[in-house]
This record gives sequence, structure tokens and C-alpha cells, in this order.
Amino acid sequence: MDLRNYINLVRKWLWLVVLCSVIAGTVTFFISRRQTPIYQSTATVFINQARSTTARADYTDIITSERVARTYAAMLQDWPTLNQAAIALGFTGGIGAMQAAHNVSVSVTPVRDTQLVQVIVQSSDPALAANVANILPDVFMQMNRERQQERFADTRQELQTDLAAAEAELEKTEQALNALADTPENRNERDRLTRLAARNQTTFNNLSKSLEDLRLAEAQTTDNITLTTPAQAATGPIRPRVLFNTLLALVVGALIGLGIAFLIEYLDDTVKTPDQVRDLTGLAALGNVIHLEGASPDERMVARMAPKSLGAEAYRVLRTNLQFSALDKPLATLVVTSATPGEGKSTTISNLATVMAQSDKRVILVDADLRRPSLHKLLKLPNNVGLSTALLDKGRDPAVYLQDTDTPNLRVMTTGPIPPNPAEMLNSARMHEMIEVLKGEADVVLFDTPPVLAVADTSILASQVDGTLLVVWAGKTRGEMLAQAVERLQSLGIQPLGVVLNKLTQRKSGYYYSNYYYYASREGSEEGGKSKGRRRRSSRQAEQAG
Repeated sequence: MDLRNYINLVRKWLWLVVLCSVIAGTVTFFISRRQTPIYQSTATVFINQARSTTARADYTDIITSERVARTYAAMLQDWPTLNQAAIALGFTGGIGAMQAAHNVSVSVTPVRDTQLVQVIVQSSDPALAANVANILPDVFMQMNRERQQERFADTRQELQTDLAAAEAELEKTEQALNALADTPENRNERDRLTRLAARNQTTFNNLSKSLEDLRLAEAQTTDNITLTTPAQAATGPIRPRVLFNTLLALVVGALIGLGIAFLIEYLDDTVKTPDQVRDLTGLAALGNVIHLEGASPDERMVARMAPKSLGAEAYRVLRTNLQFSALDKPLATLVVTSATPGEGKSTTISNLATVMAQSDKRVILVDADLRRPSLHKLLKLPNNVGLSTALLDKGRDPAVYLQDTDTPNLRVMTTGPIPPNPAEMLNSARMHEMIEVLKGEADVVLFDTPPVLAVADTSILASQVDGTLLVVWAGKTRGEMLAQAVERLQSLGIQPLGVVLNKLTQRKSGYYYSNYYYYASREGSEEGGKSKGRRRRSSRQAEQAG
């Protein structure tokens, strides 16, 4: 399939593409309008990693600041932190109550190659989103500080207990020393108390220094989290983005419609274009005939009733193409058939016979469909006698069974009474003799025959004439059926001249043909009044002739 075919396919199914696009866009628009607006606030937090003071902390120093940031980013959006932040904001039910009331969602993302993390909060309340983003780092810092303090709680408690005992012992010793008089007989006791007080002071000083060192180590091993860029309340929602969603839905809907169209075309195995005819059978499409509106004989006989219409022009093109296809050998006899019933072969052969007669050729049209004849109805002729009568009446000239029509140079032989053995009659020597007689009576003899795949009548008759033409209902005849019909004829040594694509419509034929149809329809509409009058007069003449 080349680019032109793709373009024609899109034009053919443009209504489906537009329909899917409009439906998708409309549904998305109303859904987006009904959604609750969501606002977003973002706060930026700086994570300052603490310095290590122990051998274990030295190993921790190897961990990069990015890993620390990712770890804290995960902890910032954990349930305990979020729940504590919700309680701090006055939601006694915690994060669950806050989420249920205001559609709150929190995400924390590290900034690549930095010690920064972004706290992103979304909520239906813009002020609440900013408050959550700002309070979350403080709550996490407090919780982190409490976790760090728990690591030194036992040591701190032990040092504080020992320090209190040392202070009490020092105070007791000093009180005893102050209470003892400075006399020669108390000198030894005072010296002992003085030494004891000095030792107690040293113990107190050492314990105080240890407690201060512990506090310093605790501060040094606690990471610091700082809010560098506070969040601000958003002035507009981030979703739903009604316009963006609608435009996106329009595009997606169009793509879905286009996909459905391509799927339908892929699954559709009917014959619609001359290229498909050529690919399936190797035959050329000698004619493209539009779908004729109406079911009455006058409406179907466009070559006679509306000679300037597009339908009549299509039959004239078919007539010319048949002449070119038989340059080496004059086309004196022609069978027109189809693969399956209902494809319009009788209408096609009637209009073809008419345009041939209009070109000053003597034409005989024979209804050889001895099972379901229709030419006499289409041409409004009696069917009391005809082909079957001529085949049985061997001593009479077959020409006497020809009926004149209101088209000059065109005579018709209807089927006559339906025989019980059509195939045997068409395969008889009498039939062969009658073909030769009719060839002498006209320039062209056309035979309307049953469908190829239905019965053997067509194959029998086609082997006795100069050419065979297949009529295909465009968009209805399956490619497999057409290929089987051609193969059956070819297996009997019958090479069809070509194919007529019949009943083409704008949807089935593509954009090019629809433009041509529109142009011709405008020409036809200009002569509408004249055509109606001619049709009424022609109908009365046909009734009188019948």
C-alpha cells in the first residue's frame, strides 16, 4: 500500500476518526471539570551530615551525602513522620484524617548531586499543602534528635548519677573540714580531710568533663536538617488540567479511530479497488460504476434515461476499454457474469448494451440466465417466448424471437419459459448454431449468464464466445470468491477480459472517485428538470411497447 492509498484510507474513514476524537475529548472534558482541584507546594531542605567521632563513624563517613539524602527522603515520607506532622497541624486523627479531608499526598525527592531534598505536597487546600511542606522538616528533625538522644541516654544517666554522688561527697567533706577547728590536736584530721576533699574535687571535675564530652559527641553525631526554601501556597491548581487533558484526549481518540479504521481495512477481505483486482486475479478493472440509487428499472437504466450522468459515462468508458482489450480479434460475442449472485451483472450488461447501441452498433442482448432471469423485468419486455423456445424450435430462425426496444440498434432475446435442464440446453449443438446465427444479425451479441460459482451454465457458454467479463460488487464481493471464479474459468481455458467494479460508493471507492462523483452529480443536477420529463415520457413509451 503506497502513500496515496494511506491518504485515501484516512479520508475514507475520516468520519470515524473525528467521531472517536470528539467522543474522547468530550468525555475527558466533563470528567476533568468534575474532578476536585489539587494544589501543590514545594519546600527545599538542606541535609548537613554530622561528623563521625568513633571508628564506626569513620566507616559512615564513606557514605556519600547523596545516599544520606536518599535515606532521609525515604524517612521524611514514612507514616510516623507524616502522622506526627498531621497531629502538629491539629488533625487528631493523624495523617489518615488529613488525607481523607483534603486529599493530601506527600513525595520527597533528592536533588541530584546535592545535599538538598524537595518536599512536594499536594492537597485540595493550597494553604494546608504549604503548611505540611514547611512543618514536615521540623517534625522530622525533632524525631531524629530524639532518636539520637536515646543512644546516649544510659551513659548520660550513669554520668549524671556519679556526678551527683561526687558532688554530695565533696560537699560533705568540705562541711566536715569547715566544722573542724584549726588546732594542733586537729591538724592530722584536717590534713586527711583536705586530701579527701581534693580527691573528691578531682573526681567531680572528671565526671563533669565526661558529661560535657558526652553532650558534645551527641551534638556532633546528630545530622542537621535545615529548611532553606519555605513552601508558598499555590495560586492555581496543578490538576486537573482541563485544556491539556481535553487536547490530549482528542489526539488519543483520533489515533484510536485511525487504529480501528486500519483494523477494519485489514480484516476486510472484500474487493474495493482496481489494485486489489489486479493483485488477486491479474486482471484489469475495465470499468468503475457508481452505485445507482433506486430500485426501479428506469432508475437503473441510466444509459438510456440519463445519458449525461456519471453512471452513463462509466458504461461508455467500459465500452471503450472493451474495444481496446480486443484489438487483435473483434469482440463479436461477450458473456457478462459474476462470481456470486446480486452483484449487478444484469444492470451492467443492459447499460453496456445500450451505450454500444448508441454508438451505432447493432447489438443483441440475450438473457442466458435460465434459472433466475431478470432482463425482461429491467427492460419491461414480455417473457412468453425467448431463448428456451428458440433452442427447442430447431426449424425456426432464432431471430424471430428477438424483441425490439426503444433504443435504436438494440434487440433483446429474453429467456422464455424456464427449462428443467439449463446446463444441457446451453451445451447443446443448437445453442452453438444459434450463436453463429445471432452473430450474423448484429455487430455484438451480449449474454447475461448466472454466477460462475453457483452453476456450470456460465462456464459452458463462456467457452463458446469471444470474451468473458466479470462484474464485482465493490466492497461486498470477497476477494476469495472472485479469485475462485477466475480460477474456475481459467481451468477450463477461459481467460476473462477483465473486471467491472460495480456499485461503487463514496465510502468504498475513496476520495478521488468521490470528488469525481460530486462534480458529475452537479452536472446531472443542472439537467434534473429535463431528465424527469424525459423519464416520464420514456416510461409511458416503454409501457406502450410492452
